[in-house]
Amino acid sequence: MLKVSVALATGIIMLCGASTGPAQKLDFLATGAPLKAAPADKEIAAAIRAASPAKIHQNIETLVNFKNRMTTSSMETDLPAGTGVLAAAEYIKAQFEAISKDCGGCLEVKEDVFIQPASSAPGSRITRDTKLVNIYAILKGTDPAQSKRMYLVTGHYDTRVIDMTNTHDFAPGANDDTSGTAVSMECARILSKRKFPATIIFATVPGEEQGLNGSAHLAKLAKKEGWDLEGVLNNDIVGGNTTPGETHQSKTRVRVFSESVPQNATVDEMKRLILYGNESDTPSRELAREVLDVSRTYFPTVGVAVPPASIKPVMEMRLDRYGRGGDHRSFNEEGFAGIRFTEWREDYHHQHQDVRTEGGIEYGDLLKFDDFDYIAKVARMNAATLATMASAPGAPKSATMSARNQDNNSVMKFTVPDGAPGDTWYQVVWRETDASDWQYGAKSSLYDDKVEAATHTITVPISKDNVFFGIRSCDTKGHCSAAVAPAPEVPVRNGPRPARS
Repeated sequence: MLKVSVALATGIIMLCGASTGPAQKLDFLATGAPLKAAPADKEIAAAIRAASPAKIHQNIETLVNFKNRMTTSSMETDLPAGTGVLAAAEYIKAQFEAISKDCGGCLEVKEDVFIQPASSAPGSRITRDTKLVNIYAILKGTDPAQSKRMYLVTGHYDTRVIDMTNTHDFAPGANDDTSGTAVSMECARILSKRKFPATIIFATVPGEEQGLNGSAHLAKLAKKEGWDLEGVLNNDIVGGNTTPGETHQSKTRVRVFSESVPQNATVDEMKRLILYGNESDTPSRELAREVLDVSRTYFPTVGVAVPPASIKPVMEMRLDRYGRGGDHRSFNEEGFAGIRFTEWREDYHHQHQDVRTEGGIEYGDLLKFDDFDYIAKVARMNAATLATMASAPGAPKSATMSARNQDNNSVMKFTVPDGAPGDTWYQVVWRETDASDWQYGAKSSLYDDKVEAATHTITVPISKDNVFFGIRSCDTKGHCSAAVAPAPEVPVRNGPRPARS
């Protein structure tokens, strides 16, 4: 029998006692209770504690010492030994293989090698056929029914200076994006020592600075091979810039960017999102909310302040930084949910610059500007998110909201995820329409749960006009999937229907 409840034993939701005053009359307060942090999984907590600033420092310093990792350096024949992007790729692959050896061969280390064709288009950054190598390591899920689900973390290991044709001068890229590469490698190191029902992929890609070429190829490969890729975490510029005199940087915050209207949405899908106001309830936005949910468990805050040893993810309601892009977009364009982690405040003197001192300002993306404790905190947040999603049941499927009932109930349907364990239960969550994150979960006794074959119908006595709903899958240990927003049961055709008075 389907369980739609708050699973009191897990402590995920505390049912509040009856209150007095006007607030009790609001249906979304009377029906639900505030969401509370899930209990920490001891295995996940132990894994993220193992993240090592020293190991991250070692990997970043080694990659910086390859001197210039411009993607197009792969085609140069006069580079000194131990320099260039291909030498860096060999190092990353060797590190993944060493990690796999330490866990008894638990990782399948693979290369996605291809030639990016030259382009003569104005402004092209690939002007001759160029070899690119994506490196990724697969930690296969242990549950035959759930291992098809995949979660991926990535960073780009290519670097640049001002001149996009310069493949020889020092281009350290310690922050952009060796920091993100190190996060992916550190997640592989600490999570490979654990087992998860679903599959986790640790990736590093080149070609980001030339137009997201490496990630675009990997995303297309994932689509072609039918990967059930439920979440992509892209880390780009997570070094926690330590420029002397910088007074506005935060070492306790990290930005989380996510798309609203999907990159691959059809015109009809866009119309539906706009008509029903669901622009902020797309898969990538729900993935970002999953990060916030995980952070409440493993990175608790006191009031609005974040302890120095912790880190707070801040939901940025846009695809990326203003007018800029990153590798998660490649996965978005193939229909996958993807988000980006970036430090709170960037220093543009240390991005895409020649290493030099000019006018009293030190330019260049140098190792000394990285904060390895901060990068370790970002790695822990990525690892906790990956581990939670890979431990939780898959997200509910085919969730819909009835648009036909003209009353103050909200009637939703969904199908259970493939391979859901027997202890899976399903939680309806909601937030007020001016809130960015989930706020409440429903009290189980108020559900009317009807089972029609694989489809489940639940009725919540809350007006769908005043809140946004989500449905997520959880197990009794407190692992929950990202929520899924129910789509209108009747799709929009040929524009909006006339409004009813």
